[in-house]
Amino acid sequence: MLVAGGTEAHMQTLTNHLAPAFTRIDLQHHQVSLKDYRGKVVLLNFWATWCAPCRIEIPRFAAWQKQYGSEGFAVLGISIDDTPAPVREFDHAQHVNYPIIMGDAKLAEKYGGVLGVPITFLIDRRGVIRARYEGETDLRLIEAELRRLLAAPAQ
Repeated sequence: MLVAGGTEAHMQTLTNHLAPAFTRIDLQHHQVSLKDYRGKVVLLNFWATWCAPCRIEIPRFAAWQKQYGSEGFAVLGISIDDTPAPVREFDHAQHVNYPIIMGDAKLAEKYGGVLGVPITFLIDRRGVIRARYEGETDLRLIEAELRRLLAAPAQ
């Protein structure tokens, strides 16, 4: 399991600041760079195949990708599984419709430390983190915030 440190203060300082940049290769061998998503509202989700709440969230995130994608919404999944094999199996079985990349301690540290999953960030069209949800969260709260961000005028 991936574990990275991070202080509560560091986690809080991420909100209302630019999301840390990264470029990785996803499970389909495509390059995924967060900067390429500027202009979109991004749901960035740290998760794992062994995490029960994550397995509940992912189908909803895929539904939101389908529902809101044409409005400028994108989901990016970051798996903290130790190896990609179970992630590929999960991705194939669940027909996930958004990119999944493998995370590591360095990427987790950039996002304030990932000590448990799920952790979900909502990033506005300018690349600024507007919300952070840790642990099992009422998905209606996340959806309400993403809808608010989608409705906000692009600046």
